[in-house]
Amino acid sequence: MSTVTEFVDVNVPVRTAYNQWTQFEEFPRFMEGVSEIRQLDDTHTHWKTEIAGIKREFDAEITEQLPDERVAWHSTDGEKQAGVVTFHRIDDTHTRVTVQMDFDPQGFVETAGDKLGVIDRRVKGDLHRFKEFIESRGGIETGAWRGQVDRPGI
Repeated sequence: MSTVTEFVDVNVPVRTAYNQWTQFEEFPRFMEGVSEIRQLDDTHTHWKTEIAGIKREFDAEITEQLPDERVAWHSTDGEKQAGVVTFHRIDDTHTRVTVQMDFDPQGFVETAGDKLGVIDRRVKGDLHRFKEFIESRGGIETGAWRGQVDRPGI
């Protein structure tokens, strides 16, 4: 298992950053290699990706979601990965968005890419594109889901 942790500071309130992040079907607009995400229900998504010519589909489950604080997930099939996105209020108009993701590289290309820091740079780039996306909209999110998903066992 490999881990990547990256963050970006965005010039929007924490509520706006969080609200936009809950709009999973918008991810292809700022995540390189993600061609489609379908929200199946409140806690399940279906992903289609193509990275370095490798096409994959997998399902993911949201395991914890606290408005304006965090969204955690893990894959339920396909690529083995899990992660959490946290939202930290810097002040009334600035937020730090941090992504921590654990994943299991598959095959030679992914393992080599992981060792060379390609995954870290991809996540960092995706976060910077998220920053550009939400800030270019004047800090207005495309939607919001304010529901809560309690961590298993709570």
